[in-house]
Amino acid sequence: MSLLDVAPTYIRAIAPYQAGKPISEVAREYGLDEAQIVKLASNENPLGMSPQAQQAMQAAMHDLGRYPDANGFALKALISQQTAVPESWITLGNGSNDILELAARAVLSPGRAAVYAQHAFAVYPLATQATGAECIEVPALTSGTNRFGHDLPAMLRTIKNNPHTHLVFIANPNNPTGTFIPAAELAAFLAAVPPTVIVVLDEAYTEYLPPELRFDTVAWVRQYPNLIVSRTLSKAYGLAGLRIGYALAQPEITDLLNRVRQPFNVNALAQAAALAALQDQAFLAQSYALNQAGLQAVGAGLAALGLPYIRSYANFILFDVDSLAAGAANAGAQVYQALLKRGIIVRPVANYGLPQWLRVSIGLPEENSRFLAALAEIAQGAGQ
Repeated sequence: MSLLDVAPTYIRAIAPYQAGKPISEVAREYGLDEAQIVKLASNENPLGMSPQAQQAMQAAMHDLGRYPDANGFALKALISQQTAVPESWITLGNGSNDILELAARAVLSPGRAAVYAQHAFAVYPLATQATGAECIEVPALTSGTNRFGHDLPAMLRTIKNNPHTHLVFIANPNNPTGTFIPAAELAAFLAAVPPTVIVVLDEAYTEYLPPELRFDTVAWVRQYPNLIVSRTLSKAYGLAGLRIGYALAQPEITDLLNRVRQPFNVNALAQAAALAALQDQAFLAQSYALNQAGLQAVGAGLAALGLPYIRSYANFILFDVDSLAAGAANAGAQVYQALLKRGIIVRPVANYGLPQWLRVSIGLPEENSRFLAALAEIAQGAGQ
């Protein structure tokens, strides 16, 4: 018997999460200068982190011989002030990825089920599989302005038709498609979901939404005891390397999350940096403006090359490269490799059921230009 056999079948069935290629690996593999490589694969903030967050992290370094505040008192106090919910409604996580896994561990088990959309964040099925629960993927919309987005009516039917459903994941905006669900549609969905089914609303990219599209999801947390709103500081706030996020939910759910949360799951440097980053509104505004300009520039560049793309409400764009690989079944993989050879790292999304597509993060203006120039070269050389 193999040692692997001692693990439950549902654990052995998990395909580990594949992160974006690091710059150092691409440099080694292709013999490139690290300084000349552009990484646009992981939806990171091209500005890095807030200077105020850097200073706060430096100041916290002198006390790293002690454990961090397990309850995150100061950080929860600030989040409470900014969201106007009690501190007892806040759960801190080692990135919002941690929040997603806490939700799954708190309510799922073999014999239960979680529902999520096709082409939604890969961690939803991973977190579900790790509990032995059933994964139910609902087909995404196939046409219209929200193509590849969540089909909420179909998801609602699935929930109501399966009495074993205990958890639903909704990403808004969604990764990797960049699609967005308007407030009225989400409100109608939440009102119709059975109160015994917990809904996780993943708002990892909410800070990139234009002001006219933002809505008060915290009010929904107050209204619905079965709602968890998950947020991260990895994206617009630039703290991806520190791993910090948080959840907002009513006390019953928060209590469940804390029962499965690891002690000291958020380190001291992350807490210090997050405390400063959440108060640096000038940096957040700069990040938003840079991203808006980048979305327009990259979108226009893709259109000029005749490459279809999905309108994005986040900090990345999903685009179709079928024409660059002469309709090959693995078009995304071919163009991905061709970009790597030119020192450009993007994200293949075949694991999301989109083998003809790639996802590119919005970078600095010069990085966006290099990406588009590389794509133009590939177009002229038919994918080579």
